[in-house]
Amino acid sequence: MDQYEVVGCRFRHYKGGLYKGMGEVIHTETEEKLVTYEDMDGILWARPKDMFFGTVVVDGKEIKRFTKIN
Repeated sequence: MDQYEVVGCRFRHYKGGLYKGMGEVIHTETEEKLVTYEDMDGILWARPKDMFFGTVVVDGKEIKRFTKIN
């Protein structure tokens, strides 16, 4: 599966939260691609696609921001 396919996939945020990928959208002003995802409380979120699939540095170690779990 292409890393950018998110619909229906489950992801774990590096801080431990679980999320369901809802899809990809395009920002109306900038045309930036965003990933939309839902938390376990049913709240929808959007994050730039590059950031969603990007990395963060935790305790000096580079890790994925979101890890696909299914």
